[in-house]
Amino acid sequence: MSAAATGSVLAQLLAQGRGEGADIATLRAIAEEAGELGAVRALKRLGLADDGAAGDVAELRELLRAWRDAKRSAWRALGAWVVRIVLALLLAGIAVRLGFDEALK
Repeated sequence: MSAAATGSVLAQLLAQGRGEGADIATLRAIAEEAGELGAVRALKRLGLADDGAAGDVAELRELLRAWRDAKRSAWRALGAWVVRIVLALLLAGIAVRLGFDEALK
Protein backbone atom coordinates (compact mmCIF):
# COMPACT_ATOMS: atom_id res chain seq x y z
CA MET A 1 0.00 0.00 0.00
CA SER A 2 1.39 3.40 -0.95
CA ALA A 3 1.90 6.21 1.53
CA ALA A 4 -0.85 8.26 -0.11
CA ALA A 5 -3.30 5.37 0.10
CA THR A 6 -2.34 4.72 3.73
CA GLY A 7 -2.86 8.39 4.58
CA SER A 8 -6.21 8.36 2.83
CA VAL A 9 -7.36 5.27 4.71
CA LEU A 10 -6.20 6.79 7.99
CA ALA A 11 -8.09 10.01 7.25
CA GLN A 12 -11.24 8.02 6.43
CA LEU A 13 -10.95 6.02 9.64
CA LEU A 14 -10.44 9.17 11.70
CA ALA A 15 -13.48 10.78 10.05
CA GLN A 16 -15.55 7.66 10.68
CA GLY A 17 -14.49 7.54 14.32
CA ARG A 18 -15.25 11.23 14.72
CA GLY A 19 -18.65 10.70 13.12
CA GLU A 20 -19.41 7.92 15.58
CA GLY A 21 -18.69 10.19 18.51
CA ALA A 22 -15.05 9.47 19.29
CA ASP A 23 -12.90 12.28 20.59
CA ILE A 24 -10.39 13.55 17.96
CA ALA A 25 -7.53 13.49 20.51
CA THR A 26 -8.26 9.84 21.22
CA LEU A 27 -8.33 9.06 17.52
CA ARG A 28 -5.01 10.81 16.98
CA ALA A 29 -3.48 8.91 19.90
CA ILE A 30 -4.70 5.64 18.39
CA ALA A 31 -3.20 6.59 15.02
CA GLU A 32 0.09 7.51 16.67
CA GLU A 33 0.26 4.21 18.54
CA ALA A 34 -0.60 2.32 15.36
CA GLY A 35 2.20 4.13 13.55
CA GLU A 36 4.68 3.32 16.26
CA LEU A 37 3.60 -0.33 16.25
CA GLY A 38 4.04 -0.43 12.48
CA ALA A 39 7.52 1.10 12.75
CA VAL A 40 8.56 -1.47 15.35
CA ARG A 41 7.27 -4.28 13.11
CA ALA A 42 9.19 -2.90 10.15
CA LEU A 43 12.40 -2.67 12.20
CA LYS A 44 11.93 -6.25 13.38
CA ARG A 45 11.48 -7.45 9.80
CA LEU A 46 14.69 -5.68 8.83
CA GLY A 47 16.53 -7.16 11.81
CA LEU A 48 17.08 -3.75 13.40
CA ALA A 49 14.93 -4.11 16.51
CA ASP A 50 17.61 -5.27 18.97
CA ASP A 51 19.69 -3.10 21.28
CA GLY A 52 22.81 -3.36 19.12
CA ALA A 53 21.10 -2.19 15.92
CA ALA A 54 22.07 1.46 16.34
CA GLY A 55 25.72 0.49 16.77
CA ASP A 56 25.51 -1.83 13.76
CA VAL A 57 24.09 0.92 11.57
CA ALA A 58 26.73 3.37 12.79
CA GLU A 59 29.44 0.81 12.05
CA LEU A 60 28.04 0.19 8.56
CA ARG A 61 27.99 3.93 7.88
CA GLU A 62 31.60 4.21 9.04
CA LEU A 63 32.57 1.28 6.81
CA LEU A 64 30.79 2.86 3.85
CA ARG A 65 32.52 6.18 4.51
CA ALA A 66 35.91 4.42 4.65
CA TRP A 67 35.13 2.59 1.38
CA ARG A 68 34.26 5.89 -0.32
CA ASP A 69 37.44 7.51 1.00
CA ALA A 70 39.55 4.57 -0.22
CA LYS A 71 37.90 4.67 -3.63
CA ARG A 72 38.49 8.42 -3.90
CA SER A 73 42.15 7.99 -2.89
CA ALA A 74 42.63 5.20 -5.42
CA TRP A 75 41.25 7.37 -8.23
CA ARG A 76 43.50 10.26 -7.17
CA ALA A 77 46.54 7.98 -7.10
CA LEU A 78 45.67 6.61 -10.53
CA GLY A 79 45.32 10.15 -11.87
CA ALA A 80 48.69 11.11 -10.41
CA TRP A 81 50.36 8.09 -12.02
CA VAL A 82 48.78 8.87 -15.40
CA VAL A 83 50.08 12.45 -15.19
CA ARG A 84 53.57 11.17 -14.28
CA ILE A 85 53.60 8.72 -17.20
CA VAL A 86 52.43 11.39 -19.65
CA LEU A 87 55.09 13.80 -18.39
CA ALA A 88 57.79 11.10 -18.62
CA LEU A 89 56.76 10.29 -22.20
CA LEU A 90 56.74 13.98 -23.06
CA LEU A 91 60.21 14.41 -21.58
CA ALA A 92 61.47 11.35 -23.47
CA GLY A 93 59.99 12.74 -26.69
CA ILE A 94 61.71 16.08 -26.15
CA ALA A 95 64.99 14.30 -25.44
CA VAL A 96 64.73 12.29 -28.66
CA ARG A 97 63.76 15.40 -30.62
CA LEU A 98 66.81 17.30 -29.31
CA GLY A 99 69.14 14.40 -30.09
CA PHE A 100 69.98 13.31 -26.56
CA ASP A 101 69.34 9.73 -27.56
CA GLU A 102 72.55 9.81 -29.65
CA ALA A 103 74.52 10.98 -26.63
CA LEU A 104 73.32 7.97 -24.66
CA LYS A 105 74.59 5.52 -27.31
